[in-house]
Amino acid sequence: MINKTMQDAINDQINRELYSSYLYLSMAAYFEDKNLSGFAHWMRVQEAEERQHAMKFYDFIVERGGKVTLKAIDAPKTEWKSTLEVAEEVVAHEAFITASIYTLYETALKEKDYPAQIMLQWFISEQVEEEKNAAEVVANLKLIEERGTAVLVLDHQLAKRAAG
Repeated sequence: MINKTMQDAINDQINRELYSSYLYLSMAAYFEDKNLSGFAHWMRVQEAEERQHAMKFYDFIVERGGKVTLKAIDAPKTEWKSTLEVAEEVVAHEAFITASIYTLYETALKEKDYPAQIMLQWFISEQVEEEKNAAEVVANLKLIEERGTAVLVLDHQLAKRAAG
């Protein structure tokens, strides 16, 4: 059985993951509006992963006999100055999510919740990949300095990314 402290902390993480999903869907819509379907695809893949992460936490609470409590999801930003700004925001947001997962892990340690510690190991590894992928897009955009033709090449490359 999951204790209340852990249950509440995981419920908060569900909200953060669902917000991430919503934010990335907003970014996808931004890219669609800019006719960058590859970037939109990248963000839709990211959106789906974040939704899956929320459901992993959801299922964990249910499996442990706890109660899932869904909270309101804040409205995400809808406009950015550039493709690079969006990518940099993805990097910053992934770092925020990583920090929140580390805090959740620290709670699991304090509460001696061994099943939560094991489950969170997967998320810790996943965040390494998430941060790396987003940082690579930023690095590529900085290399090409958002020149139209090069952005289109990267857009086509991102369109080929497969879901998780």
